[in-house]
Amino acid sequence: MLSPQQNERLTRVGPGTPCGELMRRYWIPIAPVAQLDDNPVRKVRVLCEDLVLYRDRSGRLGLIGDRCLHRLVDMVHGIPDVDGLRCPYHGWLYGENGDCRDRPMESTRGVFNQKIKSYPVRELGGLVFAYMGPLPAPALPQWDLFVWPNAIRQIAINVIDCNWLQCQENTGDPTHSAWAHGKFFAYVLERKGQFGERAASLDHTLYDRSRMGDGIKELFARPTTHGFEKGTVYSKELGAERDRVRTHSTVIFPFYTQTDVAGSPRSEFQIRVPMDDTHTYHIGYQCYAAPPGVELPAVNGVPWYEPPTHDANGEPILDYVLAQDAIMWAAQGAITDRSQEILGRTDVPIVFLRKQLDEQIARVEQGLDPMNFFRNDPGMLHGDGKSPYQHWAAPDWASKKLFVSAGFRQMFHKGFAIDDSDRYGPIVEQVKELHRRIEEFELDVSREPQPA
Repeated sequence: MLSPQQNERLTRVGPGTPCGELMRRYWIPIAPVAQLDDNPVRKVRVLCEDLVLYRDRSGRLGLIGDRCLHRLVDMVHGIPDVDGLRCPYHGWLYGENGDCRDRPMESTRGVFNQKIKSYPVRELGGLVFAYMGPLPAPALPQWDLFVWPNAIRQIAINVIDCNWLQCQENTGDPTHSAWAHGKFFAYVLERKGQFGERAASLDHTLYDRSRMGDGIKELFARPTTHGFEKGTVYSKELGAERDRVRTHSTVIFPFYTQTDVAGSPRSEFQIRVPMDDTHTYHIGYQCYAAPPGVELPAVNGVPWYEPPTHDANGEPILDYVLAQDAIMWAAQGAITDRSQEILGRTDVPIVFLRKQLDEQIARVEQGLDPMNFFRNDPGMLHGDGKSPYQHWAAPDWASKKLFVSAGFRQMFHKGFAIDDSDRYGPIVEQVKELHRRIEEFELDVSREPQPA
């Protein structure tokens, strides 16, 4: 458990708060680029600040404060110009660096040097990233799923009504799957009268996940270069099927978790962006890669979608994995009071996550760079011009033979897309076709004669 003061330190993200100052040292994903195709001007809320993201008529991106300096009109109604965004009320024009470039109907004499708030923005992998901290801005890390070759992608967006840390602590909780995605999943399907239909195959995720609670000897958490790794040690003597170690999703500090390795038929970043103290902008960045020799289905850009959380009657939708997680996060309250919790032995990674977060907050307070803050240093570039943190995780295609039997998230063509948020995505049919092509490819490879 944490004291109320420690809890405030790790959860509050407004300007001047300890965690808020830490978060402002990172490039933060704030919107799918494709949303600007629907409307080139969008309101965004991040780290307790209300801002307007826009793309002007020259294609430049800008992120500025949401109120015109003149009469405080909301700039979400602004008009894109060739050189910025104009207020719809009197036409004042603001550039991407916040300067007021034109004031129609005002005197042209004198210099108007007042600026609207602005932050640098960059585009990567179909997402718009903002940097809200001290300048100069650091390099934008090209984490593997954003740049992985021979892959198609889609982006799931949800606003979760709770503090960001409740969402991120999910990644430090390997054993929640046994109930939230195992026994609870079975209960949900039973209530819907769909257990026999949906869980007929023993490949269904709920069976494997239910067994994750059997025979636990201990949990572990260890620091890595970019975050931490964690998992569960199982003992046959304690009831597991065999002695083994099962690792859990990779943590990339401060708010990423990665499921499955880059280069897999389906891998994902779950990114828990703090909008404010009681709302989280949750991004499911879903990447579907093909091995060399498999052609990708055609997809235009990186589309986005919003997985529904409630049905037409207002009842929660709970028959897919992300929805089960999200309901648990919000069910802890807007900001859970960690001074009242009772932790157990399965919470070792949770304690580690909180300690690592507090340590990185302390580094910023001491004037030091936190983990995964990469300065724009030309000396850090490789000979090919790429930074050392591009493609940071290596693919493991070479170490495996068949992937299609490795889990439900690699068998969408066999009906398992329905168990994840991907089922609502605009490219789910292309993903099913990709998984079918991968299966055929791997079966062909498996039939080839092996060298003597």
